[in-house]
Amino acid sequence: MANPGPVCVTTVMAEPEPIALDLSTTALLIIDMQRDFMEPGGFGETLGNDVSRLASAVKPIQAVLAAARAMGMLVVHTREGHLPDLSDAPAAKVERGAPSLRIGDPGPMGRILIRGEAGHDIIPELYPLDSEIVIDKPGKGAFYATELGDVLQKCGIENLLVCGVTTEVCVNTTVREANDRGYRCVVISDGCASYFPEFHEMGLKMIKAQGGIFGWVAASAAILEAMQAETSTSLAAGAAR
Repeated sequence: MANPGPVCVTTVMAEPEPIALDLSTTALLIIDMQRDFMEPGGFGETLGNDVSRLASAVKPIQAVLAAARAMGMLVVHTREGHLPDLSDAPAAKVERGAPSLRIGDPGPMGRILIRGEAGHDIIPELYPLDSEIVIDKPGKGAFYATELGDVLQKCGIENLLVCGVTTEVCVNTTVREANDRGYRCVVISDGCASYFPEFHEMGLKMIKAQGGIFGWVAASAAILEAMQAETSTSLAAGAAR
């Protein structure tokens, strides 16, 4: 079913080049801003990572999320995690590496990366509204084994503003999946983060390389400017009626 909203075309100053987007067919996709990745004691820290490195993405996402909510844009949050019986967690994933706690093990925020546990949930600063969509995914990409594709198609979405963690893993994987499905993706550069700064930088470079082979990259300020310009245009049009 196509989105019945009005055409709201605005230009986002992005790399490798500016992109014109119809914001009425655009959704904000926030990837895996979960306590298990963001806070001490979660899965990210069990892998030996400095989880504080991800905090830089929170405020930029907050700003874009507030603007998206104000203009009625579709907002989708994702959470990576598994069923309590681990039936959707491949052994190759559970057994990989040498974390201090593995997926399913009890930790300070409940069982690691298990749906329904405190650590699996989204951080309070970005907590979803009841009206917003939350997609629980068992893998890195948000389209794999989820209803995301059906949700976006039903809502008439053609463009995605993508942010979250980590840049080179779940964000990159989701953007590649979305690109193959025909979505235009604009990745919010300061709304993404990695435990490894060099991976964050390279992850963004891979997305915008070769003329935007997977999508576009823009700072949150550029996204907000485009959203505010569209809102101002809509208000002016409404006043003129």
